[in-house]
Amino acid sequence: MTTQDYSPLATEGMPSGLLIGGTWVDVDSTFDVIDPATGDVIASVADSSVDQAMGALDSAVAAASRWAATSTRERAELLRRAFDLLTEQREDFARLISLEMGKPIAEARAEVDYGAEFLRWYSEEVSHIQGDYRTSPDGGSRMLISRRPIGPCLLITPWNFPLAMATRKVAAAIAAGCTSVLKPAAQTPLTSLKFADLLVSAGLPDGVLNVVTTRNARGVCAALLSDGRIRKVSFTGSTLVGRALVAQCGENIVRPSMELGGNAPFIVTADADLDKAVDGAMIAKMRNMGEACTAANRFLVHESLVEEFGRRLSERMSALVVGHGLDTQTQVGPVIDETARAKLTEFVSDAVHRGARLTAGGKAMTGPGTFFEPTVLTDVSPDANVFREEIFGPIAAVTSFRDIDDAISIANSTEYGLVAYLYTSGAEEGLRIAARLDFGMVALNRPIVSNAAAPFGGIKQSGLGREGGREGLHDYLDLQYVAVDA
Repeated sequence: MTTQDYSPLATEGMPSGLLIGGTWVDVDSTFDVIDPATGDVIASVADSSVDQAMGALDSAVAAASRWAATSTRERAELLRRAFDLLTEQREDFARLISLEMGKPIAEARAEVDYGAEFLRWYSEEVSHIQGDYRTSPDGGSRMLISRRPIGPCLLITPWNFPLAMATRKVAAAIAAGCTSVLKPAAQTPLTSLKFADLLVSAGLPDGVLNVVTTRNARGVCAALLSDGRIRKVSFTGSTLVGRALVAQCGENIVRPSMELGGNAPFIVTADADLDKAVDGAMIAKMRNMGEACTAANRFLVHESLVEEFGRRLSERMSALVVGHGLDTQTQVGPVIDETARAKLTEFVSDAVHRGARLTAGGKAMTGPGTFFEPTVLTDVSPDANVFREEIFGPIAAVTSFRDIDDAISIANSTEYGLVAYLYTSGAEEGLRIAARLDFGMVALNRPIVSNAAAPFGGIKQSGLGREGGREGLHDYLDLQYVAVDA
C-alpha cells in the first residue's frame, strides 16, 4: 500500500464558496475536506449558516416561475452543453472524485461517464414530457391532462458518488423546469462545487441551481423544509436519515424521493456458471470499495458450489492492490473515515464470534489513511450483524442454501428492498425467481443495474420514488387536469 500527497493536482482553481443566485459567495465560517487515503486537508469550503441557506432558497424561489416558463428545447440544449463540457473535463473530475472520496482512478473515471449520461439522457428525454387528451365517459366534456414543474426542490446528495448523485438529481430538476438548492455531503463537497461551476459555464441562468455546503446538515435541511416553499426533496443516504426527512416532509406535504439503504443478496444457483458468478461477485461487491447502496451484501450460494465459490472469491479478494486512488496500480482505496472503518472491524468480530470462518483479510491496515483489508467471511450465520445490516465496505459474507425456496426466503428476510443479484443458467428460470424477490431492482447474470435510462430505486425501507429513466423526470412534475365543455 502506497500513498502520497496528490491534492495540488486536483484542487487548483476550485470554487469554495456558496453558489447563490449565480454568484459564488464567500462566508466567514469554513470546514476542511480530508483525503481519506492520507488524512491530509485538501481544501476548505464555506460552512453555510441557516440564514445563508435560506438566502439560497430565496434565490431558487425567485427564479422558479421564469425557469418553469422556458421551452423544453432551451433546457435540452443547456443539458447537452453541460454533457459536452463534463466529457471534456472527464480527467479533472475523476481526479477530484478520487482525491476527496478515495475511489480508484479507473472507477472515478467510470463515475464521470455514468454521471454525464444523466445530462445526456435528460437532454433527450425532456422533449418527450407528455400529457393526455380524453373524452369524459358521459360525452359532456373533454379532459386535458398536462405535466408541469413541481417547483423549488431540495437535493441532498451522499459522499460515495459525489458526481453521479448530483447529476442524477440536478439534471432531472433542470429538465423538468424546476429550480433547486443542492446540499452535498460534507465529506465530499468539492465535486458538487466543480459541477455547479460547470453548469454556470454552460449557461445556466442565475438562481436555477444554488449550492449550500455545511456541517450543519440537520439544521439547514430542517429549516429549508419547514419554510413551506420547498415542494420536493430528493435524498440519497441512510434509511435512518431518510425516515426523519419523510416525517419533516409530511408537515408541509413536500413530495419525497428517497433512495436509502440496501442489503443486497447475491444468489448463485446450483446450475450457475461459477466463473461468471465469481467475476460478477467481485464487481458487485467491490465497486467503490463496497461503499454503495447497491453493493452485494449477502452471498447466498448453493451448497454444492459454496466451498469452491468461497475459495475463488478469497483468492481474488486477497490479490487486490490497496492504495491511494490516484495511484494507477490501486484497485481498492480507503473507506471514507475512521467511524466507517471501526464498524467494519466490529462486523468481522461479530461474525467470527457467531461461527463464521475468516478466509481473507479481516482487519484495518496500519499507516496513514482509513484502509481496510478486502475481506471474505464464509459459513456466516444469518443472525450475524454483517448479514442484517448494510456493510458499506470491502467485506463479502458468504453462506449456503439448500434449494431455491430457501434462497428466496433468506434473500427476502430483510427490511431493505433495493437490489438483488441472481446468477442462474436459464433466463426463464431467472425471471421466475426474480418475480419472487422483494426488491425494486434485480440484476440477472450481471453485476450492475445502474443506468441513466432506467428507473433506479427500491421498495420497503430502501426508499420512495425513482431516479433515472422517464420515471425520474416525472417525480419532478405535477399533473394538472383541465375540464373543457364538449
